[in-house]
Parts: sequence; structure tokens; C-alpha cells
Amino acid sequence: MEAKIKEALAEIQRGSFEIIDIERIEKLLRNYFENGKNFFVKAGFDPTAPDLHLGHAVLIQKLAAFQKFGGIVQFLIGDFTATIGDPTGKSETRKVLSEEDVQANAVSYKEQVFKILDESKTEVMFNSKWLKELGAGGMIALASNLTVARMLERDDFSKRYESNAPIAVSEFMYPLLQGYDSVAMNTDIELGGTDQKFNLLMGRTLQKAYNTGKQQAVLMMPILEGLDGVQKMSKSLGNYIGITDAPNDMFGKILSISDELMWRYYELLSTKSIKEVEQLKLDVESKSAHPKKVKEALAMELVNRFHGEGSGELAKAEFEKVFAKKDIPTEMEEFEIKVGTWICQVLVDTNLVKSTSQARRDVKANAVSLNQEKVLNEKLNLETGEYILQKGKKNFAKIIVKG
Repeated sequence: MEAKIKEALAEIQRGSFEIIDIERIEKLLRNYFENGKNFFVKAGFDPTAPDLHLGHAVLIQKLAAFQKFGGIVQFLIGDFTATIGDPTGKSETRKVLSEEDVQANAVSYKEQVFKILDESKTEVMFNSKWLKELGAGGMIALASNLTVARMLERDDFSKRYESNAPIAVSEFMYPLLQGYDSVAMNTDIELGGTDQKFNLLMGRTLQKAYNTGKQQAVLMMPILEGLDGVQKMSKSLGNYIGITDAPNDMFGKILSISDELMWRYYELLSTKSIKEVEQLKLDVESKSAHPKKVKEALAMELVNRFHGEGSGELAKAEFEKVFAKKDIPTEMEEFEIKVGTWICQVLVDTNLVKSTSQARRDVKANAVSLNQEKVLNEKLNLETGEYILQKGKKNFAKIIVKG
């Protein structure tokens, strides 16, 4: 029994950024293993966009981990709070969504999350059910639990206040309403991103204020880096992998991440155990496994998860066929280069030529390509991104340009 609890705790802590009240989580796990009693794990999603990417999947994957150890997931769609808009990290008041947009996006979310979550152990909830019933008196009573001074301790609000940027009074209500969700839902554990700490702790505060007899534990997951390995995964930055991306696109994007970032994705997205991932690392370090093969296994796992068993293998075969047609090797040495590095210096640093003067001659002779396109400017300085650098017909290197 103790071994099972220890294993469950390790899996739950895996990849987490911060946990508040790990003792409560251990108590809930023990009660499940010893008495079969389930517990409630909440995560809220404001349906402001209909498509999820792997950055969102980090949190959903952790919810799935709890489901293996007695957790009933409360997948909260904030159809009421979305009409306010979460101000976290925003420099201005957010645009309010229409009810039609909220409902359309909510349907899309539900369709996508069950590619990861066990539907039989998930309760999809909408906070309009209890927040609409709160009424004016209930709202005023709720607001009395937090002072303006305390609210202005939030970094995003304090910055906007100091710069005289407008802050809507409705935005002050958002963390209170999120916290009240935990009261209404009788939540035991709430999950969120590192930028949600203030809001997540509000659930603990309000559960105590409303005498629920419990205070939820809080688990925060880190923000997943995007394809560039630097900035967080974001559609606006174009460095994302969408859950609904076509299998071939998803496979190719995952294979394009750096060998270093691969382990981050394994930790936060793979269903392989901690021991299995550690063994893969040892295999790569000892050179008994090539990092590309390990990355392919991750790509196939994720493609299979979101597109069905067998789709990962088909995507791999198609990827290799395309590369073979372009005469690009599927395995090549990888280099990290600083942003702004001169293309001729890159050719030297990647051992494709012996000198920058030779590199300059090769560029002028149209013998150098980046991502299958000829380099015509010998003064080119590389921007952030990932490239396949080619000199001649048979000399290749994968380069990752970081800021």
C-alpha cells in the first residue's frame, strides 16, 4: 500500500512547478487506496478560443494522472466568468465574449479534452449554474472577502495601476468568482498554470470563509515552451502544436524540437512512467539509443493519442518518405547557434566548411541552403528559429538559433 501511495505521489508531482498542501493530496490518495473514496480535482477553462494546443495539454495530462489514482475531474468551463475575462497577465481590460461565442467554444473544448481524459471519470461543469443564482446580495457578500489593497498586490493589477491604465471593477471580481467556484463545487484540489497562483489560492481562502470544512490543495504546472524552445507555446507566436493539427504536421513539428527540449515534452506530455523516461535518457547518454529515435517515439505517442492508434506510425512513414524524396537525411548533427550569427560563421561552427572565406565562396556559388532554399545573401544573420542547413548535396546540419 505504501509503495502505491509513494508511486502515485511521484507521478502527481512529476513536472509540477509548485504544490501547496501536498499533505492534503497525500491524505486524499491514502483514503482512496485504503477505503476506495474518490476526491474532486478541478481545472477551469474560459472558452475564449476553440482550439487547444500541447501547452494546454500539459494541464489536462496532469488531470488524467489524478484520474488513475482516484480523482474525479471537475472540468469547469467558465461560461459565466468568460463574460468578464480573466485579467491575469493582461495590460488592458479584455474584450467580453458573446454568449454564442462562449457556447460554441465550449463544445469544441469538450470534444478535444476527451482525447486525454477518461470521460467516465470526468464531470463537465459550467459555472453559470451557480454564479447566475448568486444575485446582487451574494456578489456583495463575496466581494467583502477581499480588500482593494490585497487585490492590488497582484503584479498585473499593480503595474496597470501605476501606469494609470484602466482597471474595470468587474476584473476585481474574477479571482473571487473563480474562488467561489471551488466553494460551489466542493473541490479538493485545483490545478492551474504558474500565472494563476493568486486566483488558485482564492479558492482556499473562500472555502474557509464559507465554512466548507476543507481547503483545497493547489498544484501549479509550468508553462510549456513552444517549438523555438524559448517562448511559451502560443498561437499568436506561431510556435505551437495544435491538438487538431493533421497527424503528419504534428509528427513533423514534434520532430523539429531540440534534443534538449524533447525531455521537457516527455516529462510534461508523455504517459511513460518516470522510470521509463529516465531509462531513455540513460540510453541516449550511453549512445545505445539515438536521440532522433527517442524523439520519434514521443511524436508517435502523441499523434496516436490525438488521432487514434496507428496514425503515429503512418505519420512517421510519410515523414521519412518526404525526406527521402528531398534527399534530406532523417538523422543529422544538431547545433545551437546564437541569434544574429553570420551565416558564414554558422557554416564553420557546424563543421560544414573550414573557413568563413570558403563559406563566402560557397554562398556565392549557390551551394548553401536553409530549409531547402538557396542562401543568396552572404551577409545574412540568422534570426531565432530552427533550420536545416545544407552545403552541397550531402552535407547537412540541424541548427537551433536562440536569443
